[in-house]
Amino acid sequence: MINRTAPNWNEPYLVIREESPDWFKASINHPISSHYIDVNNCLIHYLTWESKSSPVDKIKPGLLLIHGGGAHANWWRFIAPSFLETHKVAAIDLSGMGDSGTREEYTAEHRSKEISAVLKDANLGANPIIIGHSFGGLMTMRFAAYHGEEVAGVVIVDSPVLPESEKSSAAPRRALSMSRHYPTFEIGLERFRLLPAQECKNQFIVEFIARHSLRETTSGWTWKFDVAAMGSKRWAEPFAEHLHNMKCRSALIVAENSAIVSKVTAQYMSDLMGSESPMITIKDSHHHIMLDQPFRFIQAVKKILSDWDSIEEDQK
Repeated sequence: MINRTAPNWNEPYLVIREESPDWFKASINHPISSHYIDVNNCLIHYLTWESKSSPVDKIKPGLLLIHGGGAHANWWRFIAPSFLETHKVAAIDLSGMGDSGTREEYTAEHRSKEISAVLKDANLGANPIIIGHSFGGLMTMRFAAYHGEEVAGVVIVDSPVLPESEKSSAAPRRALSMSRHYPTFEIGLERFRLLPAQECKNQFIVEFIARHSLRETTSGWTWKFDVAAMGSKRWAEPFAEHLHNMKCRSALIVAENSAIVSKVTAQYMSDLMGSESPMITIKDSHHHIMLDQPFRFIQAVKKILSDWDSIEEDQK
């Protein structure tokens, strides 16, 4: 286990150089708090956002945001504030990623315990909702299949569960085996790449994420993930079964131009989830939807949450 103090989000090297719009500046400067909780001898870090004051009757279930493989909670810094009028929001760093500690072995069971612990520790209420992107969506499926009674619903965001017809032609999933260190922060920053690779017109978002993806060690600057957490074992789960067996409401968001979720895969996943689970395709988006289409992504999530609220009202 690695003991860590709360990150200093005001470090000079975290300030982006790209020109950015006012909405983005306001979002990343919204007050946040870092928290740590011990989950099976591993310190798990998560962020919470200071909620905006709202009437009690407008407060909705809390939201837990889960990042993709090798990513971290800061991927949600420019997204989360859009939900604060009605929701308390938290974003987790899964073990071996972001500012959480490391484990000798990483399993989906460990990740489920981490998710459950943060849901409780962050005080997200009795009926929270999980939104998981990519690998985070896979962990969300697994959690919902085993512990779906702990949440009101889950939103899976461009997470690949391939049908048999797609597996043979799919590009090999990347497994990392060696950590990389750079003599300076600037050199590390230049080496940052999105995986899978994609174009992104919002370079100010890419730069923000890149700056929050490095940490300093005695050997130099390196990425904020443990290479052991990025091995091939992270896909060693029957995710199709998990997707089909989720014990709560669910919805699927996919990118129109995703490199890892084709139209065939998306339909396969939708069929596994069932007709009551909506699927929304975000136009002009790639796998990292939040980066190139943040507003359309937020709009899609809000529509799903609003529709679920309407269903609940009709059932009363």
